[in-house]
Amino acid sequence: MKLKEIAKVLDAQFITEAMDADDLDISSACSTDLMSVVLYYHSMNCLLITGLTQPSVIRTAEIACIKCIVFVQGKNPNLQTIELAKEKGIPLLSTPHSMYSVSGRLFQAGLPSSPEK
Repeated sequence: MKLKEIAKVLDAQFITEAMDADDLDISSACSTDLMSVVLYYHSMNCLLITGLTQPSVIRTAEIACIKCIVFVQGKNPNLQTIELAKEKGIPLLSTPHSMYSVSGRLFQAGLPSSPEK
């Protein structure tokens, strides 16, 4: 699923510009606020759905090769987190919906969860 489609399904706003939003292909999603879970369950071309907005989320996403981060419940990260995401090339989005709702919307739209190990 293309990132632009995901943003539309989630009523999400881009916090950082995604130059390749039309072309960036996301193949799965991971919903969690536990960064250890991200490191264990992530997969290639994965999207992270979280309520955490600290810079550690960007660092974890970089290690796990997460392609994009969606912040739930209208949360927006601070400037430090935004700048780090720009530096690492990780698009950030914010949606007004809950993590549960976001996960359901993406699943219903055809985006599977990251494979369980």
